[in-house]
Amino acid sequence: MAALTEIEKWLAETVPGAIERYDVPGVAWAVLAGGEVVDGAAGVLSRSTVVEATADSVFQIGSITKLWTATLVMQLVDEGKVDLDVPIRTYLPEFRIADEDAAARITTRQLLSHTAGFEGDIFTDTGRGDDCVEKYLRELHGVTQLFPPGEQFSYNNAGYCVLGRLVEVLRNSPYDVCLRDHLITPLGLTHTAPGPYEAILFRAAVGHIETEPGAGYQPAPVWALVRSNAPAGSSLAMRPRDLLTFAQLHLNDGKAADGTQVLAPGTAGRMHDRQVDLPDLGLMGTSWGLGFERFETPDGLVIGHDGGTIGQSAFLRIVPGTGVAVALLTNGGDAVSLYRDVVGHVLEQLGHVRLPALPEPPAAPERVDAGRYVGTYEADVMEMTVSQDEDGRIWLVQKPKGVFAELGEQAERKELVPYGENSLIPVEADRGMHLPHVFLGDDGHGHALYLHVGRAVRRAGA
Repeated sequence: MAALTEIEKWLAETVPGAIERYDVPGVAWAVLAGGEVVDGAAGVLSRSTVVEATADSVFQIGSITKLWTATLVMQLVDEGKVDLDVPIRTYLPEFRIADEDAAARITTRQLLSHTAGFEGDIFTDTGRGDDCVEKYLRELHGVTQLFPPGEQFSYNNAGYCVLGRLVEVLRNSPYDVCLRDHLITPLGLTHTAPGPYEAILFRAAVGHIETEPGAGYQPAPVWALVRSNAPAGSSLAMRPRDLLTFAQLHLNDGKAADGTQVLAPGTAGRMHDRQVDLPDLGLMGTSWGLGFERFETPDGLVIGHDGGTIGQSAFLRIVPGTGVAVALLTNGGDAVSLYRDVVGHVLEQLGHVRLPALPEPPAAPERVDAGRYVGTYEADVMEMTVSQDEDGRIWLVQKPKGVFAELGEQAERKELVPYGENSLIPVEADRGMHLPHVFLGDDGHGHALYLHVGRAVRRAGA
């Protein structure tokens, strides 16, 4: 395929300079078009060891793992073992959160589409044993319900750990074994590692983090997040080519390369269909399916997912109906700008789809009364305080908590300016992006109830 050959050449010539420009230590990529795959890599897997990245190097895919967990769940739906619209307690009677009424009503569909409504960033370490996900469910008993189940979207890592436990119970096997038996093996994957003990058999990327702005990206102190969060994306690693083999499953109506029907006909399409719309959040999609992030552009639909672990960022984009998909895996630096340059070019050339422009602050922002927004919003891993000074300037102070504080992340202070209705945006970009901060709901006193940044972070005390 001539166009794919041109893309292969363009990537080899362009990416090395781009990673230097964006301070990305290492990157690997793969592109699928016309049933053929090209791949490559540049940079190093660790700035400590200076081992070169190759196309067969494994990087953590982070939350792209959620697509794998969702696929495992939908296999159970295909087999008649799960009904998406009955309470999850039908299958997991031990599931409990602080709100008993919500716990009794939350469904598998709501967990898959991030509309279950409870606090989602819970990274409790429950050990490295095969019972870690089972133990994790007990850690959710005191978790707060943010809004009624099904009311809105709020990205929920914990919900995918619950789904992982659902798979374990109905398959009577640990999550990693379910991955191996029901996806990795049927798809014929050779460079996919559910955890560090398998990843060490390959060239494995190490994440790089910047402990404070301008300090430069250095190898992270640990390789992966806790194993209890494996179904949400804490440890699954692979080479880009293997990730695109998974993408082909979803492009080919659930069929593996050898003809094996891994998902029933029609199931993949149902996973891609819209379930819930999102606020305008920039890099995140416009809506969500059953696991899949959806980007509805003027040129057509793109689906996929992003992933972020400790210093590693991953991007998967699929253009339904075209046979085009691209995977980009990185281990630090300004990964978003690299994604925009690389994935944006590939999608435009092969899929004839342009990525929407990222949000930017207005050149001459107006002054507004931020009284509705001012206050503190608190989640398990962060606290965000919005204030307005005497000159009318709006400020956000974000303090890390929990696992993020333990990793050495520092508090940040940034100026926000108005951006659309009920939305503020940072003046300065963070790793190539200005993330809109959307204020939703009402606390009963004329103040926003939630600060939405992908997660609906609830006003403290409300």
